[in-house]
Amino acid sequence: MARAPKASLEAPRGRAGMLTPRPAQPSRDTFGRFTEWIARAMGTPMFLLLLTLFCIAWISWNTMMPEHLRFDSAANGFTALTLMLSLQASYAAPLILLAQNRQDDRDRVQIEQDRQRAERNLADTEYLAREIVALRMALTDVTSEVVTKDVLRQELARALERHDEQRDQAHDAARDDGGAAR
Repeated sequence: MARAPKASLEAPRGRAGMLTPRPAQPSRDTFGRFTEWIARAMGTPMFLLLLTLFCIAWISWNTMMPEHLRFDSAANGFTALTLMLSLQASYAAPLILLAQNRQDDRDRVQIEQDRQRAERNLADTEYLAREIVALRMALTDVTSEVVTKDVLRQELARALERHDEQRDQAHDAARDDGGAAR
């Protein structure tokens, strides 16, 4: 009984074929994108114009051409044309519904993301409001009066006057000490 070769512990599992390209696999979303393309194309004036021109050409061919070139009889009410349009409508309706379902799913995801973003914004706003209230309360505790530019200027002017007085007194005291020492 032969044993399977042991895997090397030097490389993680699943890394053996990383350098070799894998065959391309069809996207799961390809059919969904196709249905959306059909829904977008069928909702355009160009589609309606082309469908109208196709029907006019079909009816014209089968009424004006010689009998041996006609393939859909006007006597039978253009049965082949009716069947083709019915087949087109029977496929168009479900494809459009699939496209709408995909759009609904995307809208649901977008709404959820918007709701989460709104909740974060509300939480941030509430946090900032609490911080502003805390700052106001802290300023009220520090001083009971509102500090304006005028109040600040007056306080600076008083401090400057006191400083000038102290400097003058120190200068006068130094001069008096210098004169008494002679």
